[in-house]
Amino acid sequence: MREIDVSLITETVAKLCEDANLHLPCMMRETIEDAAKHEESPVCREVLGDIVSNIDCAAELDVPICQDTGMAVIFLEIGQDVHFTGGSLYEAVNRGVAKGYVGGKLRLSVVKDPIRRGNTNDNTPAVIHTFITDGDRVKITVAPKGFGSENMSRMKMFTPSASVDDIVAFVTETVNVAGSNPCPPIVLGVGIGGDFEQCAFLAKKALCRDLRVRNPDPFYADLEQRMLTEANKTGIGSQGFGGTVTALYVNIETAPTHIAGLPVAVNVGCHVTRHKEAEI
Repeated sequence: MREIDVSLITETVAKLCEDANLHLPCMMRETIEDAAKHEESPVCREVLGDIVSNIDCAAELDVPICQDTGMAVIFLEIGQDVHFTGGSLYEAVNRGVAKGYVGGKLRLSVVKDPIRRGNTNDNTPAVIHTFITDGDRVKITVAPKGFGSENMSRMKMFTPSASVDDIVAFVTETVNVAGSNPCPPIVLGVGIGGDFEQCAFLAKKALCRDLRVRNPDPFYADLEQRMLTEANKTGIGSQGFGGTVTALYVNIETAPTHIAGLPVAVNVGCHVTRHKEAEI
């Protein structure tokens, strides 16, 4: 049994919250820069160039890439041979979020109540997903999620009679409905299967997969490419100015489902789709 003091969790989460908001995941900047080379619209090529400049300026000035520094989504993968000491794990996570956001001067965007509102003033509580794994390590992934893109996300409970074409059409429709709202070029996390809440979780998890890694199942890897192609046919373009690059990549995650169901969720991410991870 390995003991880990929760103070280490707090410090790690705090650092990840800041890092995620200041630095994009590996290859995201390069992907946007490459998209500009293939964009057919002169206006959108210029917009993509401005986005790359903004990313570089944020790094140089050590400020957030986007003013919406998001709601903190935390994925905890905890080895079953770990024992936490020094207090509550979830309280430690939220202390880390508060420290990272307040200390890092990140925008505080969480309200206490969904209807009556009232800012919590430290960006807590976080959305925490916990998994028990083998071993004695703890992997923490912090994925700040802005709501310009989150608000454009959708879910549909298809029946098993739905075809692959129907699913692709739903994803494409989601892109069209979103339009310029999620600050394209966008990324799409698509969850297929599970039940109502697992499907939505799969879509969020898909956004955190490295953009260079395709689904290991060739069927779904091909479907990712097909969805990307159809999204880019919408002509929405960067920031909605029209163009050939509306989406940068599509990631699909799947799970077994009920014989009577075929849930599909689309979690929309903007060009500042952020996630950072660390292992303790």
